[in-house]
Amino acid sequence: MMTGFERYTKKTRRAMFLEEMEQVVPWEKLCALIEPHYPKPGNGRRPKELEQMLRIYFL
Repeated sequence: MMTGFERYTKKTRRAMFLEEMEQVVPWEKLCALIEPHYPKPGNGRRPKELEQMLRIYFL
């Protein structure tokens, strides 16, 4: 529920870009393609989530 001035906020360029990126990029297909080659947790530092890393690289 919106109270106060939240309903008057303008969508930022960042928010518009991320929404468009969400619609354009097929995240599930990309993750399924890369998953077999992505490092698995073992000795040493744990790798970040695959989808999180893909989103960072695409930015």
